[in-house]
This record gives sequence, structure tokens and C-alpha cells, in this order.
Amino acid sequence: MDIQVWSDIVCPWCYLGKRRLERALAEFGAHASVTFRAYQLDRAPVPAPVPLKSVLAARFGGPARVERMWAQFNQVAAAEGLIVEFERAVAANTFDAHRLVAWAGHQGRQAAMLDAVQRAHFADGIDIGSHPALAGLAASIGLDGAEALAYLGSGAGAEQVQADQLAADRLGITSVPTFVVDGRYALQGAQEPAVLRTAFEEVLRREAVDSRR
Repeated sequence: MDIQVWSDIVCPWCYLGKRRLERALAEFGAHASVTFRAYQLDRAPVPAPVPLKSVLAARFGGPARVERMWAQFNQVAAAEGLIVEFERAVAANTFDAHRLVAWAGHQGRQAAMLDAVQRAHFADGIDIGSHPALAGLAASIGLDGAEALAYLGSGAGAEQVQADQLAADRLGITSVPTFVVDGRYALQGAQEPAVLRTAFEEVLRREAVDSRR
């Protein structure tokens, strides 16, 4: 199977969805090629790092409501073994982080790079809009940090991120995570591993039927 995943690095449900996808594939046992595609929920620039908590409070009706939202998410995330330190998280535009993830993908390290950037944002309070911070994360997974920093400074890879976002628009993707399987079947949301496994089984069944026609 080929699985294309549209997600945003700072989307908590994408963080959860990636972990659940990995569990589902490990339990399913069939070979799958997984590619993560860029999607920005908010494309506005973030001129200076600010606490994510204050940004969300202004957007979603105040601190109390945001605290309740994150408490609910933390319970779900903890069940999947994910660490979330909401109080430390820093708001950031994710365009350059998406560029870095794509760059790492060309070196066979896309999933590891995405793991590192998501963990930096959700658990470590790192500003993932910072080029030096992103380069340090690349180095942390064994890539060349100096090369990563030069790549980020060059602006290279912008067209790939833009192409991913245009492809999402063409496919009618308006929320993430969205999983597109074999270019024909789409699943939205951070589905439970059992739901994903059932979907994968149905995809293989349908494709087996199609191949016999």
C-alpha cells in the first residue's frame, strides 16, 4: 500500500494520528510506503516566538476553555505514550519545518525528522520556527546540521511544500490528518489503530477484486 499523509506539525491530532498509524501498520503486518505531505492550518507569519497557550486562548475563547481542551487531549495522548507539555509550547509558522521534513525525506529520514520536530514542539518547548533550532533537530537524528542550516537559509524546498498544499486543495482536504491510501481512498482524523487496520483490510480486499475483473 501507498499511504500519503497530509498533516501539520503543530496539529496535536496529527501528532496522535502519526503514532496511531505506526501502531496500525505494525499490527497489520502488510508492507506500506508512507509519505508525509505538508499542510498548514495557519499560514500567517509568527514574527517572534510567543507562548502557544496565549495564542490559542485568544482564538478559542479564553484560557479556561483552552485548558479544558488540552486536558482532554493529554488524556488521549498519554494512552498512546505521547508526551505533551502544553505550558512550554511555542507558537510557530510551520512552513520551514515542513521544508526540513521534506529535505530529510530525500535522505530516507522523513519519519524520524517529523518525530523530532513534533517532539520538540509538543514536549520540549522548542521554537520550530527557528532555523538554528531546526538544524539542531536535524543533527539530533544523525543528519548534517550545518547542511540543514544552509538548506533552510537558501529557501530551497519551498515549491515542494506549496505543491503539497495545492494537492490537498485539489483533493478537497480541509482538515488534518488525512490519509490517502493508494491514491483512491481517504480517511480523516486521528483514527484508532483498529479502525485504520479495518480500512486497510478493506482497501486490499477491493483492490484484489478489481484485479480479478
